[in-house]
Parts: sequence; C-alpha cells; structure tokens
Amino acid sequence: MFSLTVVALMSFCGMFFAWRWQERHANAGIADVIWAFGMMLAGPWYAFTGTAPLYLKIALAFLTLTWFLRLGRHLALRVFTEPEDGRYRAMRLAMKNHVSLGFFLFFLAQAGFICLLSLPFRAVAQNAEPTPVRVVLALLIAAVALWGENQADRQLADFKARPENRGFTCRDGWWRYSRHPNYFFEWLHWFAYPLLGWGGIYQAYLWLTPVVMLCFLCFLTGIPFTEQQALRTRGDDYRRYQQSTSSFFPWWPKSIP
Repeated sequence: MFSLTVVALMSFCGMFFAWRWQERHANAGIADVIWAFGMMLAGPWYAFTGTAPLYLKIALAFLTLTWFLRLGRHLALRVFTEPEDGRYRAMRLAMKNHVSLGFFLFFLAQAGFICLLSLPFRAVAQNAEPTPVRVVLALLIAAVALWGENQADRQLADFKARPENRGFTCRDGWWRYSRHPNYFFEWLHWFAYPLLGWGGIYQAYLWLTPVVMLCFLCFLTGIPFTEQQALRTRGDDYRRYQQSTSSFFPWWPKSIP
C-alpha cells in the first residue's frame, strides 16, 4: 500500500504543478510530458519495492525507464518547441469560460491514469516465480516496439520538416501501412508485462493490460481525437488517407480511384 501511495502523491503533485505551468504558458501538452515521466518513475519504484527476484526487478526497471524516457523526451521536445497541440486548442475553445477549471480536472484525471496504468508494473514486481525465457521474450517485444515507434516518429518528423508537405498527410515508411503506427507500437509494448508477470498471482489480470490499452488508443484518448484534429487541418487529403490506409494495424494500403 505504501508504494501505491507514493505513486499517487507523485502523480497528483506532478500534475498540479504541470497545470500551474500551463496556466502561465497556455500549453496543455505538458500533461502528456508529465504523464510519460510519471510512468517512467513509477516503473523502477514498483520494481525495487516489489518482492520479485532481482533479475526481474532489473528487467522491469530497465524496460519502463527506457520506454517512457524516450516518450517523455519526444513529447517534451514537441511541447517546448511547437505551438500547443491542436487537440488541446480545440478543448480550450470548447471549454469557453471554464478553461482553468476544465484543465484542472483534466490534469487530475491524467494523474489518475498514471496510478491506473502503472498498476501492471506493480503486479509484475510481485511475481516471485518468473520464467526466464518469457522475460527474455518480453524484452525482445519491448525492443521491437521501441524500434518501431522510433522509426515512425522519425519518419513523421522528417516529413513535417519539409515545407512543401505543409497541409498534407505523411505516407512515408510505417505511415504508408497504418494511420497510427506510433499507437500500434505503443500497444505492442504492453504485451511485455503479461510475459514478465507470467507465473505470478496476477498473471491472468495482466493479460487485460493490452486489451485496456487497445480500448484507450482506438476508442478513448488516442485515435478519435487525433483524427478529428487531422480532419480539421488536412481535410480532403486526410479523408483520402482514411479510405486507403488501415487505422491501426499495419497493412497494405488500398487503391483509391
């Protein structure tokens, strides 16, 4: 219970100060940055306060640290060098005269998501009888996910860096086969935790982790808001992209007349 309390306090304090920062800078994207770094800290904390064997603790700490450090740095670069993300601008307009309160509640919800989505780390850290082969397989899956997400982010950044692409949709590399390859590799990453927790008392529950993340990414916080913003900024070009390209799972694009 102590470890849960520490993560909750860290999450809510971090998001409170992030909310104060966005009040001054009018950029709610900082919530994504703090979420990523909060998850990054929660992983090693749960690992080394858990009861698992040392090699599993090291594997869990390394996996969460590398994944969420990369994500946090990527998001921080975007927040501190670019205007506020269009999704948050749309939220700001929709909240009208209640922007401050609305974002305060939103940031509190993000703190709650850190507490909720880091629970698989705690479950893994209680696994007293891990299977070494499955631990290695989990790290391999996480490595593939990290490689794929890095590739997708780099391909998108290179596309956006070319002025002639302004107002158009990236179809380079992984973006030719999925409209959201970064979300796909994010989802793939979460399969590592059921494998790390295999043999523990929570192993059945850990298989819900990729299911929950799929629901979040495809139906709640990920694709719906991202695509609404894409349609606002890229219009018909993005509609053609929707018609030809898989929404989530990488697949060959359709031919559109």
